[in-house]
Amino acid sequence: MSKRVLLAASVSTAIACAPDSSPATSAAMTDSVAARAAAVDSGHAPVNGISMYYEIHGRADGVPLVLLHGGGSTIDVTFGRVLPFLARARRVIAVEEQGHGRTTDRDAPARFDTSADDVAALLRHLGIAQADLFGFSNGASVALELAIRHPALVRKLVFASSFTKRDGAVPGFWAFMEDADFSSMPQPLKDAFLRVNPDTALLRRMHDKDARRMQTFEDVPDDRVRSVRAPTLVVLGDRDIVRVEHAVALTRLFPEARLLVLPGGHGDYLGEAVMTRRETRLPELTAALIDTYLNEGS
Repeated sequence: MSKRVLLAASVSTAIACAPDSSPATSAAMTDSVAARAAAVDSGHAPVNGISMYYEIHGRADGVPLVLLHGGGSTIDVTFGRVLPFLARARRVIAVEEQGHGRTTDRDAPARFDTSADDVAALLRHLGIAQADLFGFSNGASVALELAIRHPALVRKLVFASSFTKRDGAVPGFWAFMEDADFSSMPQPLKDAFLRVNPDTALLRRMHDKDARRMQTFEDVPDDRVRSVRAPTLVVLGDRDIVRVEHAVALTRLFPEARLLVLPGGHGDYLGEAVMTRRETRLPELTAALIDTYLNEGS
C-alpha cells in the first residue's frame, strides 16, 4: 500500500498506521488551540440522548458556518489551524459528534444519519434557522446526510475530502480498513482526544465505533445525492484519499455544484494536525476560497 493511502486512511477513520507525532505536529496543535482560546464561547446541548459539545467563534450575526470534523478527531485536530481564518468575517460553530472529544456517547453505533440528526437538533437548540455546512472526511458524510434529511436547515454545503461510493476511494483503502486496530491509531489523535477527555476506555470505544462505521460503509444512492437542494462545493486535495474522478462525478450529481481541487493530501489544505507537519499558508488560502464561495449570491 502506498504511503499516501496509509496516511490518508489514518485521518479519515482514526485507525490506520501513521508515524508517531513529531515536535512540529504537537507545536502546531498547541498553537492552534492558543490562537482560538480567547475568542471562543462553548457549551453542551442535550440532543437525542447525548450531551453535544459546541464552540461559537467570530461574529454574532449572519448565517453561521457549521464545522464537522473528520473521523476519530476533535475540533482542534481537523480545524484548529483554519478556524481562526474562517471566523474572521463570519460566525462559526464547531461541534464534536457522538463519542468524540467532549461529546458523550450513546448505546448505539456511530452513524452518519444519526450524527446528522444530532447536528440538526443542536441548531434548533441554539435557535438557528439556517446554516452553511463545512464537513471534512467523515464530517462531510454527516453534512451530506443533514442536507438530505433536514434541507430547510442548510443554505450551502462544503463537501470536503469524502466520497459517496466505495469506488470513490483510492485503490487499497478498503482492504486496509479491514485490518484496522486500536494499536495503530495515530498517536496525535489519541493525544487530542485525551487532552479534552482523559477516559481511555471512551477513546477506545470511539475508535472501534468509527472503524466499524467505515468497514460497513454503503454507497449512497445517486438519487439521494441528487435530492440535495443546497448549492454544494466539492473540495479535495490532489493527493487525497478520494479519487479526483469521483469528485468530478459528484459535481454532476449535486444539482448545483462547483469543484475545488487544492494541492496536498487528506486535510493538508486545512492544516489538519496529523497530515500537515510543516508550516504552510494553505489554511489561510483555503479559508479565503471557502469564504468567497459562501458569499457568492449572498
